[in-house]
Amino acid sequence: MAQTYRLTTISTLSPTNPPNIHTKSLSKSLRMRFSNIKADISLEEHPFPPNAMRRKLDDRWMGGFSLGIDLGLSRTGLALSKGFSVRPLKVLELRGQKLEKSLLEIAQQQEVDEFIIGLPVSSDGKETPQSNKVRSVAGRIAIWAAERGWRVYLQDEHGTSTDAMNRMINLGLNKSARKESLDAYAAMMVLERYFSESGEGVELVLPKQLELQEKLRKGPPDDVDFF
Repeated sequence: MAQTYRLTTISTLSPTNPPNIHTKSLSKSLRMRFSNIKADISLEEHPFPPNAMRRKLDDRWMGGFSLGIDLGLSRTGLALSKGFSVRPLKVLELRGQKLEKSLLEIAQQQEVDEFIIGLPVSSDGKETPQSNKVRSVAGRIAIWAAERGWRVYLQDEHGTSTDAMNRMINLGLNKSARKESLDAYAAMMVLERYFSESGEGVELVLPKQLELQEKLRKGPPDDVDFF
């Protein structure tokens, strides 16, 4: 099982000093809404800052690769960000455990340390039946990802498919190429929105198990093989 909480902008960053947060107090903090946190709180006090937030607050920080995911009923689009470069990656025609395992394998191959999963919402910002399905998948991925110290976030994806189609048209892709690549470009739009907002609007999908929260706090290991 996993649950989410929303992040917000925080003012300073000290990447050499990781946060020291007791897992029991962290579990209690999951009930908090972070939208009212004052801007003078240091990022050292934030347990799991997304890469986009860290990059905004410390332009010297060069770490962190992000995998954007546009989950569909039969097709899942992927996009990749390494540094400031965002590009469509591929489209997977998988479902269930095969999809989730493939996402983790791709993350390891690409040295990703966070997943940015598009959350479908309506034009007025309300969640839909598809939102619940995406949350369920994200929760399962978060449990597996936490074993490696990888984080999973949800990002509002409303309108990204339209943005993706317009981007492909502007790039001169023909109709066949647009149909084949739409989901991957939609995932790229999710990543671009995430970075344009500096990670302020994402929700962290956090496993309830305290030992997994501790692994997330420590971050990815340097010498442990996940598979």
